[in-house]
Amino acid sequence: MTGDLIPGAARAAAPSPVDADLVVSLDGVGVRRSGTALLHDVDWRVELDERWVVLGPNGAGKTTLLNLAAGRLHPTTGVAHVLGERIGRTDVNELRTRIGLSTAALAERLPAEEKVTDVVVTAAWAVVGRWRESYDRGDESRARALLSQLGVGHLADRAYGTLSEGERKRVQIARALMTDPELLLLDEPAAGLDLGGREDLVARLAELAYDPDAPALVLVTHHVEEIPPGFTHALLLRDGGVVAQGLLAETLTGDNLAKTFGLPLVVERHGDRYTARAA
Repeated sequence: MTGDLIPGAARAAAPSPVDADLVVSLDGVGVRRSGTALLHDVDWRVELDERWVVLGPNGAGKTTLLNLAAGRLHPTTGVAHVLGERIGRTDVNELRTRIGLSTAALAERLPAEEKVTDVVVTAAWAVVGRWRESYDRGDESRARALLSQLGVGHLADRAYGTLSEGERKRVQIARALMTDPELLLLDEPAAGLDLGGREDLVARLAELAYDPDAPALVLVTHHVEEIPPGFTHALLLRDGGVVAQGLLAETLTGDNLAKTFGLPLVVERHGDRYTARAA
């Protein structure tokens, strides 16, 4: 956890009640590091049954936003509530147990020699690498069930380091779901996958998106082709600020994406999938 709250920020002065249906609530949020604004003036609401995609170019602030929603960053300005708790005024270690997170930074810490089941089950203790923790039979069963749900159940006893990149991504998502989170945050889960791996992962995430018992979902990506069916909303970021946000079909337009990525784009919809190309 890094960063400090700046006292005296006007919008942070008086806490207000948070709607119980909101899993993320940001009001005028900014994040600065070493004098650079990574995010500024962000207002954003995520409700229980919503599935959001966050799009933007490199350096847009997508990962910073996700870390803020994960309770791993404090806002420099503004007010951030996650799962009803105000960031900066709550025990973030307890809050993090209610959030499922899959990021490249976390993936790099997973031991290559670890059994796949242990990669998943250790999320129950929020640790990386099984050591002296004890797990009951229910933990092991849940880990294996999640692996099966994501199509890698047959790899449960393999060493994590022997898996393909696509298989690893699905194991990472199973780990993020291990604690039955109320909010699931996925940072570029399709990055580095070939076409077959991407399409398989998109299909798995679509199943999750359509599941009414699944947690609220936030997916960060660079590419509209990676948006799974079942996602409901989009947030477009550029240079740390919001370009557009709202219902997916209304927000994912050529004009909005052109402003986001800085060049003329044509967006096409094919059923529940999207493509984009230079105009």
